[in-house]
Amino acid sequence: MKLIALDLDGTLFNNQSKISDENIKTISEATAAGINVVISTGRPFCGLPFEAIKGTGIRYAITANGSAIYEIQTGKCLYEDCLDDETSFSIINYLMDKRVHMDAFIAGQGYSPYKCLDDAKRLQMPASLKEYIMTTRKRVDDIIDLMRESHSHMQKMTINFPKDENGNFYCRDEVFEYLSSRSDITVVSGGYGNLEYTKAGVTKGAALKKLAEILSVSIDETMAVGDTENDLSIVQAAHIGVAMGNATDQLKAHADYVTDTNENDGVAKAIRHFCNI
Repeated sequence: MKLIALDLDGTLFNNQSKISDENIKTISEATAAGINVVISTGRPFCGLPFEAIKGTGIRYAITANGSAIYEIQTGKCLYEDCLDDETSFSIINYLMDKRVHMDAFIAGQGYSPYKCLDDAKRLQMPASLKEYIMTTRKRVDDIIDLMRESHSHMQKMTINFPKDENGNFYCRDEVFEYLSSRSDITVVSGGYGNLEYTKAGVTKGAALKKLAEILSVSIDETMAVGDTENDLSIVQAAHIGVAMGNATDQLKAHADYVTDTNENDGVAKAIRHFCNI
């Protein structure tokens, strides 16, 4: 095994968005043995846990569901495959009339319109994840204006849905139907109240193959670990695909191996199971 890709939320992170000491120890031993351990996340580059992984030997990150690959220490973008602006603008205009919280990932940073701030406060999710969204997003008046003025393109959009007074998600099914009807994007979900889209064909799995190429590693020497739908492509692309014990049934069905949960050092146990460290 020469390349191991690890999802963050629900995988490397426990339910408090912390990385356990055992996971840190095992990753450090793996990188010391010459294995490239990398992050594979739906988060933008700015959302990586830089302090937590310092000293572990993790050097690279697949971000934004495969839209961009970064060298962590330098912040250099090694690979990027963004949505075209026409696609980005048309979907943003559609979403601006909906009760959603949208995060546009642009050049490794997360941006959200001010009009979504009230709905951000209404989101029902683990406190640590909500704090992450509230504290790391840059609020702007208009995402389209930002992109035009900065000449930047969108890597990915994350949409989270608040609930109405009856406990139902606002317009989730309507938005899902609209996004699913478009052939120019890839849509995945991290849970019923979440939708995420990238350029058509962009996935974590495709990015794993690209990073393996950059690092001169055969895909037959790779392993990937995840827990939800946005990890399905990378679990299938890797030579060994691992589902967490807390993963969705769908991911477990497509994995080669099911490890322990994110609360019980599932990542460390998977690495030790398949690697001689």
